[in-house]
Amino acid sequence: MGINLTKGGNTSIGSLQKFVVGMGWDTNDTDSGQAFDLDASAFMLNASGKTLSDAHLVFYGNLKSPEGCVEHAGDNLSGAGDGDDESIKIDLSKLPAGCEKITFVVTIHEGESRGQNFGQVRNAFVRVYDPSTNEEILKYDLGEDFSIETAIEFGELYQKEGAWKFKAIGAGFAGGLQKFVDKYC
Repeated sequence: MGINLTKGGNTSIGSLQKFVVGMGWDTNDTDSGQAFDLDASAFMLNASGKTLSDAHLVFYGNLKSPEGCVEHAGDNLSGAGDGDDESIKIDLSKLPAGCEKITFVVTIHEGESRGQNFGQVRNAFVRVYDPSTNEEILKYDLGEDFSIETAIEFGELYQKEGAWKFKAIGAGFAGGLQKFVDKYC
């Protein structure tokens, strides 16, 4: 069993070069009149906290970074079922020079216009696991109530003193994916 992180906590991912960042959630039974569509995204950032290029934002509209080191497994439009709803594969051996951090966010597609927010979402989590053994390295359950937010920064992978670590963030924002595009691009 892996390490359970709390908000702000971090841990090393060890010597893993290839792993998966899985994110999951369930929507409440409240009816907003429209189906929920949550989307995971990864921003590959330089030392200044900006994406290396537009192609280094990996999401449902761009499933793979140019180097192939960050690859989205595809958009899950319903979030139905147990386990990971969306996942992103990471291969650190292919990471381009200058990439200091990868930030993982989940947004509600058209959340504002549909009257949806993370207050209507429960059981949200992010985890890192080794796909060759399915061993979970770490997990962060977001247990907080985000009553007005349509975007949440789940966590970040960053390099410190030559080692890669994962930090549990759990910061919510209004503004959907555009909020993060404005911040990181």
